[in-house]
Amino acid sequence: MNSVQHQASENGFENIRQEDEQGREFWYARDLAPILDYPVWRNFAGVIEKAKQACDNSGHAVADHFDDVVKMVGIGSGAHRRVEDVKLSRYACYLIVQNGNPSKPVIAAGQTYFALQTRRQELQDQAQFTQLSEDDRRLMLRNELARHNKDLAAAAQQCGVITPLDYAVFQDHGYKGLYGGLGAKEIHARKSLKKSQKILDHMGSTELAANLFRATQAEEKLRREGAQGKAAANRTHLEVGRKVRQTIQELGGTMPENLPPPDKSIQQLTREQQKRVGKKAS
Repeated sequence: MNSVQHQASENGFENIRQEDEQGREFWYARDLAPILDYPVWRNFAGVIEKAKQACDNSGHAVADHFDDVVKMVGIGSGAHRRVEDVKLSRYACYLIVQNGNPSKPVIAAGQTYFALQTRRQELQDQAQFTQLSEDDRRLMLRNELARHNKDLAAAAQQCGVITPLDYAVFQDHGYKGLYGGLGAKEIHARKSLKKSQKILDHMGSTELAANLFRATQAEEKLRREGAQGKAAANRTHLEVGRKVRQTIQELGGTMPENLPPPDKSIQQLTREQQKRVGKKAS
């Protein structure tokens, strides 16, 4: 799919967005199907069912994102017939694209688009992310990454990643995908960090966001595809890291290994924040 076609599909998706009485956005599945190159409803319904399963596996309530409805559609001469449809949240649309046929160019392009749009919306919903200072962004992203790394570890454990060494190897595959072949030790050395210092505590907000995207997508892919065995889990993490790196490259961003480490660590920022809070309290 060329850039013009990709832009058309993005515009098409946003053009069919609707709002309910409470101002909440949603999409009708029958409007989305042709945009994703599914002319036959029966085939698209199968993708929706896979997306519902992925939603459930990710710990989200299916009913919050997929609302089965029946609409009356005109068929000419004043006659109408009942048609089944599904009201979808943005997250549901994202899951549908993730579970679509990757051989379809619009699906391949849409996987990155929907994922990034969903993530951006989540960040905007959290304390008006775009208005935060760089230090506050780092603190927020680092805390969120710590939480999602626990979820990622749980998903990896279900695949057979059990011991601390297993998990270290698993994490290294994710880093190598995102950092162009560099593992944790190489990244550590590139940042000139001491042995006791953690890589994630010496990243700026842009680099943290890339790693957060890697972690969330790896977790969902592991749960969605049900990878079995350590080798499969490692391969999945490597592939996700590479995909995130490819996205950064396509957007003209700086590769994560080339981003300079901040002057202050997360620990230093945390102490400074605690001092500010203490002064306000006194």
